[in-house]
Amino acid sequence: MSDDARAFVPGHVTGFFTVDRDDDPTKAGSRGGGIALSDGVSVTVEPAAETTVELDGESVAMGAVERVLSALRADARVTAETPLPLGAGFGVSGATALGTALAANAAFERGLSYNELVTVAHGAEVQAGTGLGDVVGQARGGVPLRLDPGGPQHNYVDAIPERARVEYYNMGELSTPDVVGGDTEALTTAGERALSMVVEAPTLSTFTRASRQFSREADLLTDDVREVVSDVTGAGGDAAMAMLGETVFALGTGLTDAGYDARSCAVYPAGATLDG
Repeated sequence: MSDDARAFVPGHVTGFFTVDRDDDPTKAGSRGGGIALSDGVSVTVEPAAETTVELDGESVAMGAVERVLSALRADARVTAETPLPLGAGFGVSGATALGTALAANAAFERGLSYNELVTVAHGAEVQAGTGLGDVVGQARGGVPLRLDPGGPQHNYVDAIPERARVEYYNMGELSTPDVVGGDTEALTTAGERALSMVVEAPTLSTFTRASRQFSREADLLTDDVREVVSDVTGAGGDAAMAMLGETVFALGTGLTDAGYDARSCAVYPAGATLDG
């Protein structure tokens, strides 16, 4: 057993998704597409007498992280840091869960494989109700297309073979449980249509266009997000809504060109990794 272990997990913005329920949390999840970001979550795990979780210096309760540690039979102090806004569609909960799985596996010498750890983190987040597909996308990196729901043993993940600068502009939070916990038939139909579009033409341009269509058809587009997306496209840029948050992401300098004080990062081609 080592003193501590650290992992980095990219952030993840989802452009479109389905809701695929199953009694087995490793089979439940979503199909869809997203972008892994170079802005992510750094997670440190240290063995401790009791489990605590700290995010950006604040003590927090994270059900997905606690479930991961329970599955790995570990009590630990988990410390996470991120530049990403919380509850805004960047997969921070999933990233922290996955980073905890990777780091705890190393710190406690559990000997699990990468896919086994991704499965643990994915199932924990599904059970916690904080996400359906971020963990799988964050494990893959790049611009992942999740063609099947569930963890890696059930889910085939393809990808768009492109990289780009990405900007994002956040205006607030949206509740994931409120959206995915109700009637999701229309949302899933819209997600299937968007995924088919991108599979047929796997480019970032198609991805953002399909994401804009999905947000409208799934009735998730808020007035504030609609205005920002319209400003970006009106200035010749390419933007869409991040699921699920009051957040707009744009390719290149789309938000800056439209006059917004946006944060910039890039597509992160690698998936989650253990540091050192």
